Amino acid sequence: MSFPQPLRAVVTGAGSGLGRALALDLARRGASLIISDIDPSSAEQTAELVRGRQAQAEVIPCDVTDRDAVFALIEETEKRLGGIDLIANNAGVAVGGPFDEISIEDWRWAVDINLWGVIYGCQAAVPKMRAQGRGYILNVASAAGLLAPPSMSAYNVTKAGVVSLSETLFAEYKSEGIRVAVLCPTFFRTNIVEAGRGASTDKEDAQIIRWMERSKVQAPDVAKGAIDSVRDGKLYAQPMRDGRMAWRLKRTSPQRFYESMSRAHQKFLKGRNKH
Repeated sequence: MSFPQPLRAVVTGAGSGLGRALALDLARRGASLIISDIDPSSAEQTAELVRGRQAQAEVIPCDVTDRDAVFALIEETEKRLGGIDLIANNAGVAVGGPFDEISIEDWRWAVDINLWGVIYGCQAAVPKMRAQGRGYILNVASAAGLLAPPSMSAYNVTKAGVVSLSETLFAEYKSEGIRVAVLCPTFFRTNIVEAGRGASTDKEDAQIIRWMERSKVQAPDVAKGAIDSVRDGKLYAQPMRDGRMAWRLKRTSPQRFYESMSRAHQKFLKGRNKH
């Protein structure tokens, strides 16, 4: 199955990592792209890579915590590309650490970017897509939004919100030709830890980075799986086997899953306190 052409797309948080990989994968499929990021210089670097694949790319900087800016991004996308067929709400940040050590400022930062940013993107894009009778919405969540592991409360809550929003929109707009997918990967190489906030220790951050580096599924594979999912009308994009298995286990026996998670967390904390 392939996308109808032309495919006019906007990707937020496209200056690096998964956002860049999504943009490059869409370029391979012949999309015309608006590359958006809060950092114009990194967005321009992505745009140059996209143009290197003989695809159209223009840069529009955007802070997704600003609703007016997100709506202006979608209006400008429509103006420059002649319409909008696909939005990838990808911009996101990490906040880690024990619940009682995460500041309210870091909570707000995470909610504003990870959740409100996605809500604004969907609010701005849905009316355009309804009017033309078709469209694709890819919301980037995380396996954390399905599994809610310890010491990631702020991140988990925002990503669970993105999952819930995507499930709702999938059912609400499927009959109107709008396909919605939510991406829930586990670990792969990005800059999210380095740019994160919260109360996690250097040792914990280093462990996460090791898991990211070890993953056999990296950003280009994640991007391809996500875009294939939204194209094919699949709600859940879960590119990693460990994430799929853990989610299946949680759904089979939720309390047992979290009791096991608690034991693993206590074991981790004992090891942490020895150092």
